[in-house]
Amino acid sequence: MADPDAHQQRMFAQYVLPEVEVLLRVAMSLTTQRADAEDLVQDTLLRAYRAVGRFDGRHPRAWLLTIMRHAEVSRRRQRRPRLLDDPDTELERLVPARDATPEELVVDTTFDEAVDAAFTALPLRDQQVVRLVHVDGLSYAEAAQVLDVPKGTVMSRLHRARKRIRNQLLDAGAESERGGA
Repeated sequence: MADPDAHQQRMFAQYVLPEVEVLLRVAMSLTTQRADAEDLVQDTLLRAYRAVGRFDGRHPRAWLLTIMRHAEVSRRRQRRPRLLDDPDTELERLVPARDATPEELVVDTTFDEAVDAAFTALPLRDQQVVRLVHVDGLSYAEAAQVLDVPKGTVMSRLHRARKRIRNQLLDAGAESERGGA
């Protein structure tokens, strides 16, 4: 009889390991912090390894994203609120990456702030859809699987989110032309 551990390792290598990059991108969308994302992926991989013997081999990405969603829900339940953020990380973000003219710095900063404001004004569920589809490059079906909603819901949330961002950026542009913000 074949070694069950060897079979489990082969299945893990075949179905799980090719999806690690996707898992990390999705985890970054869900957690927004690299260390948390890596922890979430590790937790997902451990759960997948334990369950790979029961996996039927169909739709491994969907299977893994479901495991990740459940792991994230469990992690959120256990998580305690953070009392302090590291102020040094915010300072690093403000330092320009290249030599730029003062005008470029102001325009870049203003544009970044406008995009960030438009994005953060979205409801959390719409932010998640935008991150999963536009940042992580997931398909609508994959994003739907991660969020545990129908594909049509992902499509409508994404449409509304794009429209809200576009309108807010247009409003911000009109405001700055009038001498406002």
